[in-house]
Amino acid sequence: MKILVVNCGSSSIKYQLINMENEEVMAKGYLEKIGLPDSFLTHRVNGEKYKIEKEIKNHEEGIKLVLDQLLDENYGVIKDLSEIDAVGHRVVHGGEKFSDSVLITDEVIDTIKECIPLAPLHNPAGITGIEACKKVLPNVPMVGVFDTAFHQTIPEEAYIYSIPYEYYEKYRIRKYGFHGTSHKFVSRRVAELIGKPIEDLKMVTCHLGQGGSLCAVKGGKSVDTSMGLTPLAGIPMGTRSGDIDPSIVTFLMKQEGLTPDEMDNILNKKSGKLGVSGVSFDDRDIEAAMKEGNKRAKLAIDTFVYQVIGYIGRYAAQMNGIDVITFAGGVGENGPEVRRDICKSLEFLGVKIDEEKNNVRGKECEISTPDSKVKVYIIPTNEELMIARDTMDIISK
Repeated sequence: MKILVVNCGSSSIKYQLINMENEEVMAKGYLEKIGLPDSFLTHRVNGEKYKIEKEIKNHEEGIKLVLDQLLDENYGVIKDLSEIDAVGHRVVHGGEKFSDSVLITDEVIDTIKECIPLAPLHNPAGITGIEACKKVLPNVPMVGVFDTAFHQTIPEEAYIYSIPYEYYEKYRIRKYGFHGTSHKFVSRRVAELIGKPIEDLKMVTCHLGQGGSLCAVKGGKSVDTSMGLTPLAGIPMGTRSGDIDPSIVTFLMKQEGLTPDEMDNILNKKSGKLGVSGVSFDDRDIEAAMKEGNKRAKLAIDTFVYQVIGYIGRYAAQMNGIDVITFAGGVGENGPEVRRDICKSLEFLGVKIDEEKNNVRGKECEISTPDSKVKVYIIPTNEELMIARDTMDIISK
């Protein structure tokens, strides 16, 4: 079975074609700047990279261009579109409507549209991608895989906000959480590595990248997560503030004469590590500045580490212990110093890491010592494979 995984942004398409017999990535790519004259596609097959520069006006044209590469007589990986058995779509927000991945129908699309107010930047792009694929591949079954679905097992006391309850009733304002596909993949993978049923494990999965979130996973289910109604909540990220005193928002709007959109832009695009360091949103740039003695760069990393430690400690208390901590995402997979500093403050839980094992980047491995009471793993995440697995499960039924 061959499954095409599609992740549409407002002006982009990421994709992978995966052969589910061996879970091999046959081809993958990234189409950027849709709707602009200088749009281009970077397509990869067997380690080779092909760049196609072509003006693409909309997502339907973009999907056609992607399929053309998969069929290309020189580097194509399929001979006919009928070889694509299904398409799995990443959809950011499913609200309270979807607690699992679903076969896409007209009713499902309508429900995704109802969730647009909860994800105004992301859901329209997801819908556009689905509708474009339906036009180009009209007879191929399609599955929606939601970033929020894994977190629908969070209990009410963990997801409700202490504001007038009428706003939950009117607007469904509550914690939803994101990166669910990543947390789901990582939690299942680490259970395989440990060789224990996931139902017997309590773990904290740390997805740390430009965007970042932590998830408390108990018995294979999400019971809490750091992101909230939107991906802005939780730990400080590349450009997102993470948790702050809500009154900072109204204070700054009054003092600076800011509109809601301007304030939203500050919190989402000018805050986090960029805002504190004044250097960059990228950890590599910040760490380089830190080594040169930049105190604000050091403060940005220290603040990030402090907040991650706080969430792990909180989840340890809420689950009455932890068996496993995992690190994934660009920073989690490639930041030995960050992992070390986080784990050093968790020694009270019995966490011990092996410095030599921890000195790796992007490699799946255990980094805890044999006598550590809590196992610690690096698990490179694979959201595309998780989407493909969900898609295969659903169409097989």
